[in-house]
Amino acid sequence: MRALKLDFQPRRRSGPLGWSLLAVGLLLALGCLVGQQHLNSQAQQQQGDLQTTQRVLTGNSGAKVSLTPAQTREQAQNLAEMRKVSQQLRRPWERLFATLESLPRDNIALLTLTPDARKGQVRITAEARDLEAMLDFHQRLEASDELSDVSLLSHEIAANVPEHPVLFNLSATWEIGDANP
Repeated sequence: MRALKLDFQPRRRSGPLGWSLLAVGLLLALGCLVGQQHLNSQAQQQQGDLQTTQRVLTGNSGAKVSLTPAQTREQAQNLAEMRKVSQQLRRPWERLFATLESLPRDNIALLTLTPDARKGQVRITAEARDLEAMLDFHQRLEASDELSDVSLLSHEIAANVPEHPVLFNLSATWEIGDANP
């Protein structure tokens, strides 16, 4: 009688197809690694060239120059001025002008518009035919979405002009809504 051979964990035989797939996978991985190293060295070289070019263009020799206290103060003042201008430019000018242009101005003549971006206020100097037109304009500004807290600062009836127009100054808070102050 022949002996029984029980093999509960048979050995897997790998064929040439399996070994060739493994070899191709290793070659691809090695090729990707070499390509990545090549790209990294090129990127570092280009970064160095960029820094050299920037130094040449700005006239910076690489040594840091310390500023005197007077230069530091001047630089701080310049920065503050730039921030002030930037704040004024970020205001929603179009919406303010659209609001003022949409108001009926049959009896009103706008003379000056003076915005103060830092305080978020606008000052309006105008001329009205009579007190009623001035008060109507004031109410319409108060009802607008762009302006709030509209206050009459001064008014004067021009007695030397035959029609007796009313010159007046208004101050209002300029609502900025979604703009950044």
